[in-house]
Amino acid sequence: MSKPKQYRVALTDEERTRLVVFTTKGIASARELRRARILLLAAEDRRDAEVAAAVGCGVATVERTRRRCAGAGVEAALRDRPRPGAAPLLDGKGEAFLVALACSDPPTGETTWTMRLLADRLVALEVVGRISAETVRRTLKKTTSSPGSARSGASPR
Repeated sequence: MSKPKQYRVALTDEERTRLVVFTTKGIASARELRRARILLLAAEDRRDAEVAAAVGCGVATVERTRRRCAGAGVEAALRDRPRPGAAPLLDGKGEAFLVALACSDPPTGETTWTMRLLADRLVALEVVGRISAETVRRTLKKTTSSPGSARSGASPR
């Protein structure tokens, strides 16, 4: 015998209709669709194991979705919460400045731009408050510029 559900999903007619429409029409992420189907099945008082098998997920996912629905509502149960993480150091303008700097002639006395030189120059020109050479490298790597080409000077071949 199982224990009674601590978090019950009770949907209004409007919420149920909205979830049915959500799962059958339009475009949504697979996670959101799965969570909507979990809520619809959980509202029918099905067991978590049944719901998990029908939807194709783990029992813990069903429990977590139930808890979020009971605590914060249907919308919160469907959507992902914002994830933690630091804001990027370089915005689009800063990235463009970095690429332009990497493609320019290196400072006098240097044959090429190094990642450390680029980072130091960005700080000296007050584009950013602080930045590491690794952040400069990752930023240049994801751009469409070609820092390894003969004339760019960012890093030789």
